[in-house]
Amino acid sequence: MTQVSPAARIEHVNLTVSDLDRSIDLFEKLCGWHVRVRDRHNVRGQFAHVGGEDTYLALWSDGADYSGQQKGKPMNHVGIEVRDLAAAERAVVAAGLEPFSLGEYDPGPRSFYFFDWDGIEFEVVSYA
Repeated sequence: MTQVSPAARIEHVNLTVSDLDRSIDLFEKLCGWHVRVRDRHNVRGQFAHVGGEDTYLALWSDGADYSGQQKGKPMNHVGIEVRDLAAAERAVVAAGLEPFSLGEYDPGPRSFYFFDWDGIEFEVVSYA
């Protein structure tokens, strides 16, 4: 007999960033999230959990430059769902980042992608 696992969800994604304050600011403006916790890391650097009540991004930084990361090695992108895609795109542009591949999947969501300052790719999707 096959055992069925209970429904699961992603609670958080942990990302290394070069500038913790800059990344926090982006996700507060892009997603309407807040800092759930921020502290010194027990080994080096500092971390913050930025998100809503159910999910968050765990951001860690030791201040080093991680902009040379190669896309897709090992992660392809992080998907973020928003209600207002146009407002999200404005937040990305205001942060000095460049949206690309604006598209619509039939019958699914509209979306665009962007790379943050550290080369991490995000897909922003809206089902509205």
